[in-house]
Amino acid sequence: MGAPRQPARTVLFAGERSGLTYRVPALLPVPPGPTLLAFAEQRLSPDDAHAHRLVLRRGALAGGSVRWDGARVLASAALAGHRSMNPCPVHDARTGAVFLLFIAVRGRTPEALQLATGRNAARLCCVTSRDAGLTWDSARDLTEEAVGAAEQDWATFAVGPGHGVQLRSGRLLVPAYAYHVDRRECFGRLCRTTPHAFAFYSDDHGHSWCHGGLVPGPRSGECQLAEVEDGQGGRILYCNARSPLGSRVQVLSADEGATFLPGQLVPALAETAQGCQGSILGFLAPPSSPPGCTPQHPRECPGVQEPPEEGPGNACGVGVPSLRPGPSGDMGPSTAPAATSPSPTWLLYSHPTGRRARLHLGIYLSRAPLDPHSWTEPWVIHQGPSGYSDLASIAALPAGALAFACLYESGTRVSYEEVSFSVFSLRDVLQSVSPGPGSLCHHRDKAGGHCLPS
Repeated sequence: MGAPRQPARTVLFAGERSGLTYRVPALLPVPPGPTLLAFAEQRLSPDDAHAHRLVLRRGALAGGSVRWDGARVLASAALAGHRSMNPCPVHDARTGAVFLLFIAVRGRTPEALQLATGRNAARLCCVTSRDAGLTWDSARDLTEEAVGAAEQDWATFAVGPGHGVQLRSGRLLVPAYAYHVDRRECFGRLCRTTPHAFAFYSDDHGHSWCHGGLVPGPRSGECQLAEVEDGQGGRILYCNARSPLGSRVQVLSADEGATFLPGQLVPALAETAQGCQGSILGFLAPPSSPPGCTPQHPRECPGVQEPPEEGPGNACGVGVPSLRPGPSGDMGPSTAPAATSPSPTWLLYSHPTGRRARLHLGIYLSRAPLDPHSWTEPWVIHQGPSGYSDLASIAALPAGALAFACLYESGTRVSYEEVSFSVFSLRDVLQSVSPGPGSLCHHRDKAGGHCLPS
């Protein structure tokens, strides 16, 4: 078989000669259809401090292709005297509302200055749409409500970037990270800050928001989340985060993001230089596959996320932990399946594959998400400079194949020349990824080459 093909690419946002640059993509499918909402930052230059406002394009899926409306500025997604950054949308399947959370950073205050002084300049904001992104209400400043007293211990914080998720319980989750001030005074200077991933959540359909606990363990930053079935009827929240430690950090939560277990490095997912944002997407495994490669699963694999069950009604209540006594009697998360057991939930991950520079955007697959060694080698869907990305599951293609979309930074000389969009199927992924050193099929079906759904 020849080299894996690359999916078709559509440029949604392109930099301009004036220096106007588009960065930090976020992608959200909204049923019915679905309608695709593609967000990005519009910057006066590529510099983070020159972020300006948020922009949106709406796409309609028809016959396996997407028809896009023109780009427009989200004028309401702003605070006076602040720059809007890090779009992070989440859809509530019960109410139909789309919440776009973002941070508004005071003036041109760079992140480096916030880290040096320990003085946060970011606000947590939200705009809401109830008509699939056609109109948006005024911005709400959620900082006092959702961050509260923790702000005094954070040098700065941000959401996402990329999509949030809704759990089967109904809880809305938005990934986030904060630089915690570990030691403030050291000969008159700020001594040390450490990045930690965490999540903002809402249990009342976005009326109010709270923050969960910071991820303990290795340094973790920009992150995304997915709900994973453990194969025994339980569900675990999976978090995959950027880290400056050479590889990604994987973290699990047994209480729907209110707290997290200590993170662990994932050697199979190498980071780029000091790190780059990556996207995670969970989906139901195909109904069946060749023996030894995937679980038999009675349900069909839908193209969009299933509607969640009704969740708790309290504003800031912690979700009911899925905990079971461990062998020693201690309470631990219900992660009982063995590391090599395939899961009813699979994960896709997108990230540049270059180790020294942001190059060659890759798609990785895990058939056993709780096992950090289960990731395949990547399928490169864009050769050349590439950066931040966001994955989404969309309605099945005409042939019935489960389809995914990726919105990502790309270019020919640098990674932030444009923001591109590609669609591909699960079969494309399975035919293009190579089994990694710890993947299930590598161990069990070496002669088969690829694991294809029957």
